Amino acid sequence: MSALGTPRRLYRVVAVAEAVTWALLLTGMFLKYVTETTELGVQVFGMVHGVVFIAYCLTTVLLWVDQKWPLSRLVLGLAAAIPPFATVPFERYAERAGLLGDTWRLRSEAPRGAVERLTSWLLRRPAQGALVGVLAVAGLTGIALVVGPPA
Repeated sequence: MSALGTPRRLYRVVAVAEAVTWALLLTGMFLKYVTETTELGVQVFGMVHGVVFIAYCLTTVLLWVDQKWPLSRLVLGLAAAIPPFATVPFERYAERAGLLGDTWRLRSEAPRGAVERLTSWLLRRPAQGALVGVLAVAGLTGIALVVGPPA
């Protein structure tokens, strides 16, 4: 088994993690704005949610390329990260619609085009692919911190 597991398993894990971090962030917001007891929940869980949000979006793009999703499913998958808890119903929809395979297509199939070649390279070298994923999440998180919180 690779560091990435199967497309189905990876997507389930990141979709659930994104929903859990939404719950934690909303709890932190309740404590900050409703009970006015602490800002710590927003500070900690806001960062955690941001990191997992980015990981979910990158995973959605990875699956779009590898599993040959239509562009409309990519857009829907990315949009599911915005409202709280919507990633889980989207993941279940993707499972029922046959968008999540048990294998990574580009590990065995010849890639077409630059994007598929890069994706294939990442998938055929799971340790390096996972490292690139972690570095991409870290880099995008850094950019998000410089840009600032959503308005």
